[in-house]
Order: sequence, then C-alpha cells, then structure tokens
Amino acid sequence: MQLFIEIYGFLSVVLRGFILAAQSVSVGGLAFLLLLVWPLADALGPSGAVLERRALRLVFLSACGLVAAEALAAASLTLMLAGTLDIPVREAAEARAVAVDLMAALLGAVVALSAWRGRRGGVAIRSAAPVLAALLIGVQAGATHAVSQFEGALALAGAELLHMGGAAVWIGGIPYFLMALTDVADPRARAEIASRFSVMAAGAVAALLAGGLLMAAYYVGAPEALYGASYGVMLSAKIVLFLGLLFLGGLNFLAVRKLRNEPAGPLLRTRRFAETEIGVGLTVIFCAASLASLPPARDLPNDRASFAEIVDRLEPRLPVRLDSPDFEALSAALPAEATKDLPPGTQPRRAADIAWSEYNHHWAGLFVVAMGVMALLERMSRRLAPIMRHWPLVFIGLAGFLFLRADESVWPLGRLGLIESLRDPEIAQHRLLTLLIVAFGLFEWRVRLGRVTKWWAPYVFPISTATAAAFLLTHSHALTNLKEETLIEITHTPLALVGVAAGWSRWLELRLDGEAKKIAGFVWPVAFILAGLMLVFYREA
Repeated sequence: MQLFIEIYGFLSVVLRGFILAAQSVSVGGLAFLLLLVWPLADALGPSGAVLERRALRLVFLSACGLVAAEALAAASLTLMLAGTLDIPVREAAEARAVAVDLMAALLGAVVALSAWRGRRGGVAIRSAAPVLAALLIGVQAGATHAVSQFEGALALAGAELLHMGGAAVWIGGIPYFLMALTDVADPRARAEIASRFSVMAAGAVAALLAGGLLMAAYYVGAPEALYGASYGVMLSAKIVLFLGLLFLGGLNFLAVRKLRNEPAGPLLRTRRFAETEIGVGLTVIFCAASLASLPPARDLPNDRASFAEIVDRLEPRLPVRLDSPDFEALSAALPAEATKDLPPGTQPRRAADIAWSEYNHHWAGLFVVAMGVMALLERMSRRLAPIMRHWPLVFIGLAGFLFLRADESVWPLGRLGLIESLRDPEIAQHRLLTLLIVAFGLFEWRVRLGRVTKWWAPYVFPISTATAAAFLLTHSHALTNLKEETLIEITHTPLALVGVAAGWSRWLELRLDGEAKKIAGFVWPVAFILAGLMLVFYREA
C-alpha cells in the first residue's frame, strides 16, 4: 500500500491525461458528426455513410477508453484515500472526486452505447449528441480547480467549459478530419469538408483561448508567478506547445485555402501536418493534466523562485563536472541505521550528492550531444554519412554509463549487490530503463541499416521520443521545498519541449517529401543537440 501511495501522484496525472484525451476524441467526434457529416450527408453521398460509420466506431472506442480510465481513476483514488486517511474503503468511495469519476464513467458508457446503436442504424444519437457532449465536458469541469475556489467559481467553471470544449472540438476533431480526407473520394466534397473543418477549428481555438486567458489571469495572478512557481512553469510549457499547434494549424489553414481553389490538388502536407497536430495536441492534453495536479500559483505567493535565482540556475558554466565525488562523501555511504527512521523524501542531501547528480547529467548530455552532431553530419556530409549513420549505437554507450554510475548505492560502486538491488522498485526501474535504451538503440540502428523492413519500424523512434517527452512533462518533483521544486522543473521542462520537437520533426521527415522533408530532417538533430547541452550544463544548486 505504501508503494502505491508513493506512486499515486504520477499515476493520477497519467490517468487524468488519458481521461482528457479519450474525452476529447469522444466529444470531438460528436461535434464532427453534428456540424459536418450529418449536415453534408447529401453532398457526401455513399462516402458520407462510410465516414459516419467509421466516425461512430472511433467515438465508441474512445468512450470505452474513457469508461475504463474513469473507473480506474475512481478505484485508485478510493484506495489512496483509504490508505492515507486510515478510513474504510466504503467511506473513501463516498468522496466527491470519486463521485465525479463515476459519473463521467457512466456518461462515457451512455455515449459508447449510443455510438454502437448509431452504427447499427439507430438515429437517437443525432439528437442526443449535443447534450451528451455538453454533459461530458460539464462533469469533467467538476474535477478542476474551479470548483474549489471561494471567489469566482462560476466564472472559472465557465472558462473551464470553454477551454475543454474548444480543445475537444479542435484536437479531438482532427482524427475525424483525417478520416474524411481518406474516405471521401469526390474532390469538391473533400474541399467542402476541409473548409468547414477549418471554420470549426477556428471557432474552437477562439473558445480555447478565451477560457485559457481567463483561467491564467486568475490562477497565476502576477507576471512573476509565470516563471517563479511550478504552476506557472507548466503553464508556460503549455503555451509554447499551444503556439506550436497554432503554427501547424496555420499551415493547414493555408493548405485548405489552396484546396478550395484547386479541389483535386495534393493532400499530403495537409494530412501530415494534421497527424502532427494530433501528436502535439495529445502532449498539450497531458500537460493540462499535469497542470491540474499543481496548486495555482496565486496560492503560493511566498514560495516562488526569483528571476535572479532562475538565471543563476540556468546560466551555463564551465568546466562541466566530469569527475565524480568519492563514494564515502555521499549519503549512500551512511549506515542504514542513520536514515531508517526518516520519512521518504526527507533524507539529508549533501553537497556531494548534488555533485554526483550533476556529474551523471553532464556525462549523459555528452552522449546526447554526440548523437545529435552525428545525425546532423549524416545529413550535411556525404563523405561522413557512412560513418555517422551509426549514431544510434551511442545509445549503448549511454546505457552502459547509466548501468555503472546511475545508482551510487549499487554494485559496482555501492554496498548493494546487483541481484539484491533489484528488490528496490526504483533501482529495478533504472535497470529496466538501461535495457530498454540498449534495445531501442540497436533497433533504430538496424532500421537505419535496412535490416528491419517492417513498415512501422521507422516510426518507433519518433513516437518513443515524443512519448518520453510527454511523460517528462507529467513527471513532477514533490519536494518539501517548493522553491527548489520549481527550480528543478525549470531545468526539466525545456528538455521535454525539445523532446517533443525532436520526435514530431522526425515524424514529419519520414512522412513528408521535398523541401519540407529536408527541413524537418535538420530540426530533430538540432533539438537533440540542444537537449544534450541542457544536460551538459545542468545544475542542481
């Protein structure tokens, strides 16, 4: 139970991210059917019926995912409350937040059943769609910061509705837009769909922006809170990702305008940019889930990092730390009796512990910089390309370094034996991670040499990179010192952002052609180099 309580914070953010994603796809599908497919049924002809069935199938699947995620969220919250408050499970299950999860699960089941019946010819979903979509968003708003505010709760709840509704119609509608581009063969009908979806997305962006601005003004409160508190840092990351989404949406807007004048024109870029919008949009949704787990910045006026402290932490300094401190200087060298009675997260941290952590980050950064430079040289020099294309093998060097140096308390440095250390869940995770890095590097290396020819194989690298970056955004550092927590978030959040850029630019390189493919092919190695440099100059004090 103690282990479950310790990981509950991360688990709840991941579950909330899945819930928001599934809800967005469900509501986005209902909006797409309501505003586009059903009104254009005559113009779409037989293609419209095919599109409707496929759209209802995706609504059904996403609603089922919503039911599962909400049920799991309710169960895990009940267990966590029972464990931390030492109360019966039945009493914990009566908490308001648990009730909100169960209501959302019930609504998700109604949506799934309606979509299933709609695929079999039922028409009830046509009249019920707007009500179901509004109820799904409305119930979810009951789990946000708005309902816990003493002042302005009604206005904030309205802003949440606008924000979540806009995100669902825009980001959740894109998969259905891609379906339409595939299913509808008539160029003029396809151009009409693209034009309507463009208007629909523009309205959704306006709603999302209006709700977001109102919430940001209230929850942040002051400009310095935007960078001095963890909530503000995460909100800033969300704004950067949102600007990236707007950029992609703008490219698609221009493509749609061109399609209106030339209905039979090429659709490749529109499709590829839309795919990338889905990926970045899902990252924004997980970022929103992480944001919902943090206290609003305005509630922490005395625990903010100052601008000078942030600059001091981020300022690159030489020399970087490539020598590790002696093991005997680390807290890991203390006898177990010295720390056994201390609560988790309160163990003393010596200057040598910080130096050890920085040493690990700096070496890891050198490996990442090497990968980025080699990938860049592969594109810039035909003479060096045959050697530089082996850059994925650097992952094996990184994994070897982490295996030997990441856990100071474990063999070959510490007192714990290799097998004995695997009883510790955290160390076991680190060991598993090194194995995954080795497997990942070897797999990508074989893909680049043409030894793995499955169609999906090249996409493992961009999807893995983008997913890891998204999870880094959800990873928080729960420390007793809130200012220190913010300073650590400030060093990790830019890493996540360049990871998102690297993953999705590699995706575009694989999926586009011509000049756009070349540009995307230069973006992700540069993003790797930037990430590596951030690690090389990483500091914890």
